[in-house]
Amino acid sequence: MSKRTKFVFVTGGVVSSIGKGLASASIGALMEARGLRVTHIKLDPYINVDPGTMSPFQHGEVYVTDDGTETDLDLGHYERFVRTRTSRTSNFTTGKIYSNVIAKERRGEYLGATVQVIPHITDEIKRSILQGAGDADVCMVEIGGTVGDIESLPFLEAIRQLGVELGRDRALYIHLTLVPFMAASQEIKTKPTQHSVKELRSIGIQPDVLVCRSELALPREQRAKIALFTNVEERAVISAVDVDDIYKIPMLLNQQGLDGYVVDKLKLHAGPADLAEWQAVVDAKANPEAEVTIAMVGKYVDLKDSYMSLTEALRHAGIRTRTRVNIQYLESEDLQTEGTSCLSEVDAILVPGGFGERGIEGKIAAVKFAREKQVPYLGICLGLQVAVIEYARNVVGLAGAHSTELNRQTPHPVIALITEWHDRDGSLQARSAASELGGTMRLGAQTCFVKEGTLAKSIYGAEQISERHRHRYEFNNTYFDQLAAAGLGFSGFSNDGLVELIELPTQTHPWFFATQFHPEFTSNPRDGHPLFTSFITAARSCQGLKLPRVESA
Repeated sequence: MSKRTKFVFVTGGVVSSIGKGLASASIGALMEARGLRVTHIKLDPYINVDPGTMSPFQHGEVYVTDDGTETDLDLGHYERFVRTRTSRTSNFTTGKIYSNVIAKERRGEYLGATVQVIPHITDEIKRSILQGAGDADVCMVEIGGTVGDIESLPFLEAIRQLGVELGRDRALYIHLTLVPFMAASQEIKTKPTQHSVKELRSIGIQPDVLVCRSELALPREQRAKIALFTNVEERAVISAVDVDDIYKIPMLLNQQGLDGYVVDKLKLHAGPADLAEWQAVVDAKANPEAEVTIAMVGKYVDLKDSYMSLTEALRHAGIRTRTRVNIQYLESEDLQTEGTSCLSEVDAILVPGGFGERGIEGKIAAVKFAREKQVPYLGICLGLQVAVIEYARNVVGLAGAHSTELNRQTPHPVIALITEWHDRDGSLQARSAASELGGTMRLGAQTCFVKEGTLAKSIYGAEQISERHRHRYEFNNTYFDQLAAAGLGFSGFSNDGLVELIELPTQTHPWFFATQFHPEFTSNPRDGHPLFTSFITAARSCQGLKLPRVESA
């Protein structure tokens, strides 16, 4: 940590999922727009060491950083709003903090002391925050959960202590609350916010800024009332109304002077915020020149947060191409039982990643539909694997071809567990079917070598690319020659010779492409991602080629 790093601590009250991640990311974007170096940290109160083994239905997407850390989805918000890359020092859970403390106790580092929440747990939290700050000018620290939850107390105590130790010109507290509108009485109610701040103050934290979530803009009268009862300056009571585009949030907060207040309170040397890029993003999204419908055939579609980065990457491509991107989330199990007629009117098909056997045959059916009906297709991770399985079964004629993850007895294991590979720093990683699930996948950014004369090369325009992985199973190179001879294109490979990219020749299909990695993790609204931009462009181009696509056609 640099001695000049300033810290902004973001907490939430009244209800969960109030938008702390987006608020933290947006404030970070404003600091960056003022020319400051920004980094982000998320502190999560759950006891899991990381979210890697948590159900997507409970936790939503697992975000993966360049260095291979499985993290909370809020880190995806951070990287989409701020160009700083997150890492293993950007996300700490209760489980990780306690694991570190227990390991130190076992090594005798506490010299026989009785290990307690205060000071040992809180000291470890503070150490983690200072480590994650690096040499940034501003470190945004978001505390998960809701003030009043027992799980969050050690984190709140730690940031209270940091405020005292760093001094008030280096630490600022922002609290998000809900200000509900009661339709029956047509009144805005400030009491939940008053109680939430009272709860925060009871543990020694006086917020400097209140960001009040509400359906309607807060009238001055309510802002003054909140300020009076919470001991917060009126100009620091920010009205965060619901918006139709999350990328408007930095400008919304800027218009109310939030970034200026932060700069003043922390005595930062910064110029005015240059929001031209964000204005261009909002304008492009609000003024599309075309419209496409993408079918996302997934296993976790009941919780849209399960595909947060993928959804945003498609929308970023829409911004880049001035296209309104409509996403139809289709449950792959439904395709198994009801057929693929639901795909007949879409402009492109995307099959995302996932784990386990449920819904696999529905995903394979979606691939078959896309391949035979000439619909643009993009497969991500498992989406590549089901594309290989479909091609092996229906083109090559390998009956029963499958992945050993899903069918150990398959006669043709075209997808199998790879037990050894080299990670990004060249060290050998070894796994087996008996390895623990948590943190034992091929994770993080690795180099992919792109083959000349391929769709992949035309998309990326480079011979080497770096993308992030999160999987345990790979294409089985034993079947490479057989599938290649039958027309499947292999256009990208890892250092170890593992297949990273497959495609169909453009002479046989307008756009059919799949990746073993997760390109959605590196897309952002200002730059987009070349793969998703190409996919949306293909969807637009193929709109005029709509032949009858029903199953009987």
